[in-house]
Amino acid sequence: MATATSIDRPPASRGARVPLDAIAAAVGAIGSLTLRGLADLGTTTRFVADTGLAIARDVSTWLPETVEQMWRLGIASMPIALFIASFTGIVLALLASYSFTGAVPLYFVGTLVQKTVTLELAPVLTGLALAGRVGANIAAELGTMRVTEQIDALETLGYDPLPYLVVPRVLAGGVMFPIVVAASMIVGVGAGWIASVLLLHLSTPEFTKGLRLFFNTFDVEYGLVKSASFGVAVTLIGCARGLRTDGGAVGVGRAATSAVVYSAVLILVLDAFWAVTWLLGHGDAV
Repeated sequence: MATATSIDRPPASRGARVPLDAIAAAVGAIGSLTLRGLADLGTTTRFVADTGLAIARDVSTWLPETVEQMWRLGIASMPIALFIASFTGIVLALLASYSFTGAVPLYFVGTLVQKTVTLELAPVLTGLALAGRVGANIAAELGTMRVTEQIDALETLGYDPLPYLVVPRVLAGGVMFPIVVAASMIVGVGAGWIASVLLLHLSTPEFTKGLRLFFNTFDVEYGLVKSASFGVAVTLIGCARGLRTDGGAVGVGRAATSAVVYSAVLILVLDAFWAVTWLLGHGDAV
């Protein structure tokens, strides 16, 4: 005989409540990532501050090394930068001609090539290329010195690695990146001019008319200052990742890879930063 208590109650849904263990694990993971990020931020900030102090404190140590690093990081990087710039200029001229489709006078090809090369493509593409070449090279070089205990030997002998290894590379990056980018600007615009004359049958006076129509010295200034910040960022990241290398050859590979990735990301972040803080303000002023 069925009693009143035998009436089944609707079963509780198992998926309606999230287990407390899962919530605790998620909160713990978020907290761990936050603490790790704050620790990395603090370490990076201290590294940058120590590098700045080393620049002012140990001029006699970093000055002789800086010239060699300027050659290695800048002059030796010219071929790849100019190669990229030449094909960038050609492609820009052809894209401009395709985009105008007869609705815009063809001499505006010169305007588009000049603006895009000087303001954006020469600094950013060159910076990304040098992030792969310079950033990875610095991280691998210093990482190898770290895992083979050469840096430990320097510290044992009383040498500070920052003015001897870091400062020359950072200064060379900040000085030479704008020089390489300036050469890339010239080659990129020149390649666009050659492509316009040979492939688009645009005369030199017409291309020059478009180039000069909206030219502003701010365009070059903006690109060079932006590229200097890229150079400092790439070299700082390469040095930081190299000095923190551990784990032998595998660690050196990880340091080089992370230096390239972080440098590329920071270049794009800085590019947006300069556009918002300087380019936007300049446009409003004009």
